[in-house]
Amino acid sequence: MCHLKRRLREVEILKLNIAHIAKDTLFILIGIVSAGFGLKGFLLPNLFIDGGAMGISLLISETTSVSLSILIIAVNLPFLILGYSQIGKQFAIKSVLAIIGLALVVHFISYPLITTDKLLIAVFGGFFLGGGIGMAIRGGSVIDGTEVLAIHLSKKSGLTIGDIILIFNIIIFSFGAYILSIEVALYAILTYLAAAKTINFVVEGVEEYTGITIISDNSDKIRLMITEKLGRGVTIYAGKGGYGKRSDTLKQIDIVYTVITRLEIAKLRSEIDKIDSDAFIIMNSIKDTKGGMIKKRSIEK
Repeated sequence: MCHLKRRLREVEILKLNIAHIAKDTLFILIGIVSAGFGLKGFLLPNLFIDGGAMGISLLISETTSVSLSILIIAVNLPFLILGYSQIGKQFAIKSVLAIIGLALVVHFISYPLITTDKLLIAVFGGFFLGGGIGMAIRGGSVIDGTEVLAIHLSKKSGLTIGDIILIFNIIIFSFGAYILSIEVALYAILTYLAAAKTINFVVEGVEEYTGITIISDNSDKIRLMITEKLGRGVTIYAGKGGYGKRSDTLKQIDIVYTVITRLEIAKLRSEIDKIDSDAFIIMNSIKDTKGGMIKKRSIEK
C-alpha cells in the first residue's frame, strides 16, 4: 500500500512538472515573439534604442556592422553567468534558451514595418518589447539580463534595485545622445518607460521583491523546500482557521512567510504545487528590503 501511494505521488509530481514546463515554455515563446515584434516592427527599422542589455545591443548594432542577433546573446551572456550563481541553474538554462530563441527570431523572422511615426514607435515598440520581457519573467527566465546585475549589486551597495537600473539606463541613454542624437536618446527614454510599465503590468504589478504568505497543511514541508531549495529565509506565524461555527474548535495552522525576488516566483509556485496544490498563497509587492533576507543561505546546484 505504501509503495502504491509513493508511485501515485511520483506520477502526480511528474504531471505537475510537465504542466509547469509547458506553461513556462508557452510564456517564454509568447515573450520571444512579442519582443521580436517590438524590435523588428518598430525599433530596429527606425534606429531606436531601449534601456538595459537590449539597449546596449541596439546601440552597438546601429553603430557597427555586428548583427543584433549575435549581440543579444553576447551582451546578455555575462548577466546569465551571474544569474546562474545568484538565482540557480534552472533559471540560467531557461534564460539562455529564451535569449537564443529571441536571437533566432530577430535573425530569421521578417516582421512588417508598422509605422514611421516616432511617438508611436517609442510607445508601442516599448509596449511589445516590455510585454515580451514580462512574459519571459512569468516563465521563469529573462531576455534582458540587466535585472540580474541589479539584484547582485544591490546586495553589495546601499542602492535599491530600481536605483541601479536607473543609473545603468542613464549611462546607456547618455551614450545614445552622444553617438546618435539627443532626440534619439529622448525617444529611447520614452521607449524604456513604456517597456517598464508594460513589464510591471504583465507580471501583475510585482516589484523587485515579493512577500509570499503560504497557508497549507504541509507548512513544514514548504518551509524546508524554501530554505533548502531556494535558500531563502522564512518566518512561521501561528494561526487558526477562521471558518467554523461559534462552538467549533478552530484548527491550528502554521503560516509560512518569505520574501523572494520576482524572478523566483515561477519556481516557488511550481515547488509548492508539488507539495500541496491546494495551498493558499498570498503575494504582496515590496518596494525594497533591508537586512539578511535577500542573501541566500545556499545556492542551487
